Amino acid sequence: MSNMDLRQIRQFVAVAEELHFGRAAERLNMTQPPLSQAIQALERELGLRLFDRTKREVKLTPVGEQWFVHARRVLAEATALPDIARKLARGEMGLLRLSFVSTVDYSLLPAAVGRFRAAYPNVELSLREATSDVQIDALLRSEVDVGIVIAPPSSSLSQTLSYRPILREPLIAAVPSSWIDEGRDGFCEGILQPAAFFAAPLILFPRRSAPIFHDLVSGYFAEHRSAFSVFQEAIQMQTIIGLVGSGMGVALVPQSMTRLQRDGVTYLPLSGRVPTVETGLLWRTNDRNAACANFLAVANASVHQPAQAL
Repeated sequence: MSNMDLRQIRQFVAVAEELHFGRAAERLNMTQPPLSQAIQALERELGLRLFDRTKREVKLTPVGEQWFVHARRVLAEATALPDIARKLARGEMGLLRLSFVSTVDYSLLPAAVGRFRAAYPNVELSLREATSDVQIDALLRSEVDVGIVIAPPSSSLSQTLSYRPILREPLIAAVPSSWIDEGRDGFCEGILQPAAFFAAPLILFPRRSAPIFHDLVSGYFAEHRSAFSVFQEAIQMQTIIGLVGSGMGVALVPQSMTRLQRDGVTYLPLSGRVPTVETGLLWRTNDRNAACANFLAVANASVHQPAQAL
C-alpha cells in the first residue's frame, strides 16, 4: 500500500467508469496491455480482485464497487489541492481563532463575525470569550490568532504584538432598578449625579484582568476626589450586570452594554465629564495567516458608529 500513487488510482477509476479496458486506455492516452498490467499489479498489491473479467465484459467485484467510491473521492480531493493552496494563501480557507472580551458581544462582535462568515464561508472560525489579560497570554503562546481587547497598556505590550484601536465609547452607570423604585437618595430616572454613584457599593473587574478599564474607573473617582474602593469583583461583564440586578451595588459599563436588558437593572448616564473606554484588535505582528488579515479588515469596516471609530 505504501507504493500506491495517484496514477494507479486514476487508472482504476477510468476502468471502473468505462468497464472496458480499451476505452479506458484511450481515455488515459495509453495502450491497453500496459493498462491491464497496471490493474493486475494493483490487485496484487492490494491482495484482492477489483474486477471480474471475461471475454465479453468487465465488472467490478463487490469490493471493487465500494472501493470505487473512495477512489473517486481521493481523486477529487487531489484535483482540488492546488486551488485549496491558493485559497489558503488568500485567507479564503483555513482556521481563524478569535478571542474577545465580553463587552463586545453588544457592540462590534456580532457585525464583525457576521460579515466575516458571509465573506469567507470556508474559513473555520473558532470563538473564545476571555478577559484581556488571558487573551494576551494566549496570543503570545499562539493559541489564538486575533483578540478583541480593552486597550492594553502600551508600555507593557510585547513588541511581538500589534494593536489597532477600533471603537471608543463613554461609560455609563448600571444601577439596581429597585433603588430607583424605592426612591433611594440620589437615584431617580434621568441623569445620575456622580456623588450618588460614588457613595454606592462598587462592582468592578479585578485590575489584573482589565488594568486600563480598572484605572479608568479609579481615575474617575480620583478626579472627583472620592474615595475609591471595590465592594465586589467579577471577571465577566454579564456577571457584573447580574450582580447589579440583584441589588448588590453599581457599576460603570460601556454604553453598548445597554443592549443587554436584564431584569432589575437600569442604565443611567452620569452628569459631567465621564471616562471613555477603548476597544481594539490585537494580533501577532508577524502572523502569516492570511485569514487574520482578512478579519482585521472586516472588523474595521464593521464599526457602525463612524463618530466613535478611530
